[in-house]
Amino acid sequence: MLECIVILAGAFLLDMALGDPVYRLHPVRLLGHAITGLERFLFRTGQNGFIGGAILFAGAISCGIACVMAAKLLWRAFPASGILAFTFLVYSCIGFMDLFRHALPVEGALNDGDTPKARSRLSRMVGRDVSVLDREGITRATVESVAENFVDGFLSILFWFGAGALAAFAAGLPPAPVAAGCAILFRTVNTLDAMVGYRSERYRHFGTVSARVDDILNFMPARLSIPVIAAAVALCRTGARRCIHTGLRDRLVHASPNAGHPESCVAGALGIRLGGPVRYPQRMLDKPWMGDDINPITPSHIHQACRLMFCAGWIAFLPVVFIFSRLL
Repeated sequence: MLECIVILAGAFLLDMALGDPVYRLHPVRLLGHAITGLERFLFRTGQNGFIGGAILFAGAISCGIACVMAAKLLWRAFPASGILAFTFLVYSCIGFMDLFRHALPVEGALNDGDTPKARSRLSRMVGRDVSVLDREGITRATVESVAENFVDGFLSILFWFGAGALAAFAAGLPPAPVAAGCAILFRTVNTLDAMVGYRSERYRHFGTVSARVDDILNFMPARLSIPVIAAAVALCRTGARRCIHTGLRDRLVHASPNAGHPESCVAGALGIRLGGPVRYPQRMLDKPWMGDDINPITPSHIHQACRLMFCAGWIAFLPVVFIFSRLL
């Protein structure tokens, strides 16, 4: 379990220090290129339905497994180098500080009164049509993205790393490769969902497998986000009771089986409403509202949401490391 602590702590601290740098050979970027290439091939050959999507899923998972196996072989031959490889791969999967790197500039542009720049920066975070959003709409979309991607980009990675480590430990297997492998495979599925998991005409059937598996893998982490965010709210003294009440009340009104959990908690914590009608490039989606209209929504709520998620990240991370340490 000491190796698991080193890998997880190293990956988390690297993300804290460096964020998620953009470079050509980033593992997730390479995976995205592979998915795009296979998707184009499948569409050219007429496999643009459910079966084609299943083939794409299998191909992407195979890439993820190959990456894990290569790191495991290195770990067996040169343990220290293998630990570094697993740390780098898990770090590449984490998108914790990236939440703030994208969200806070949106707040800055809004505070400067530059709505077009705020829309441009928001477009890097969301798939909706940002051209129709006013200041409130931009703020609401940014807060929703921070809340939802806290689960996708961090909490689920942490959950599956921890689950893999504990399962391997219980089974008498080396925990480090299993833990890192679970985190890498989750990121593979989540990347697939981000690329083809839309309910558009192109991906309605093609992205079904990727979207449903992503829903399954995010199921537990999304529900764990309620107590984690509530603990962060209590630490920041911003209304933990309202956070829990709103989260339990509104968590299932969202069309996604998972996104409503963190979003409704954050809405309750900040005393604002999230959701509502959203325009996507191909359709208009009338989302239900989450939260109560206690406070008028302002750009400062972006900063407040980021502060809550930052606290929630540490609150989730430290107990996992503590559990691992108790198993040494």
